[in-house]
Amino acid sequence: MPRPRAQFDPGSRVFSALVDFRRMAAYREHITVSGLIGVFYGGTGVIVFGLSPIQGAIAGCLCWVAGMLPDLDSESGKPIRELFSLTAALAPMVLMQHLHALGGNTERAMFLALLLYAFVRYGGATVVGKLSVHRGMFHSIPALMIAAELTFLFYKSADIRVKLLMAAAVAMGFLSHLILDEMYSVQWHGGRVKLSKSAGSAMKMIGKHFWPNAFTYGLLGFLTFAVLVKTDLATLPGEERAPPVFQQATELKDAPVYR
Repeated sequence: MPRPRAQFDPGSRVFSALVDFRRMAAYREHITVSGLIGVFYGGTGVIVFGLSPIQGAIAGCLCWVAGMLPDLDSESGKPIRELFSLTAALAPMVLMQHLHALGGNTERAMFLALLLYAFVRYGGATVVGKLSVHRGMFHSIPALMIAAELTFLFYKSADIRVKLLMAAAVAMGFLSHLILDEMYSVQWHGGRVKLSKSAGSAMKMIGKHFWPNAFTYGLLGFLTFAVLVKTDLATLPGEERAPPVFQQATELKDAPVYR
């Protein structure tokens, strides 16, 4: 006599685990989506915007890593440790030109890179763990803008367009995380749509607590002004914008002779 096929019990622990998993995008979903977007963005940057293959690869990696940045405020666990390790390793690479200029030679730049890695990997993880809460202001549009502006300011390039493309790569990766979190907050029960408690906690402009909001918007305002100064759209208090410099390309036949 054949054994009866096991009935799928909706109340089983397996089903409950699957439902809970679908309520929030997991680490694997975030790195997959931001990685795919990074590959597309890096290739587009090379083909359409004239980035070099190395610059395109850097832009793709920045987009991929940025897709995990909002989860820096998550509870402790292996994915978060991996994320801090990856961020700590990537930070010296992005800032290597600055570190070399600051150190003066290769050996000092390497030493500063090691210090930066240790600071981000261990000090940053400790500070974020104590001062942040999950789904706080790390998951917000202002945090996205801060990450993009930091990239623009610290990515060393004489071409403003390259700096903008790198900042946009970070913004796209960060945004993919926020959108994915909001998508997973929509739950389907039969033909009905139900929003989970986390709905609206990612794509937000302001959080629930005053001091995190004040710090976030204060930092955003400071970085926005720094970007405006960097792009010559604003000047520091007490400074005047330098007059434009004209370069003579050809000799003027009727120009008077000065002795």
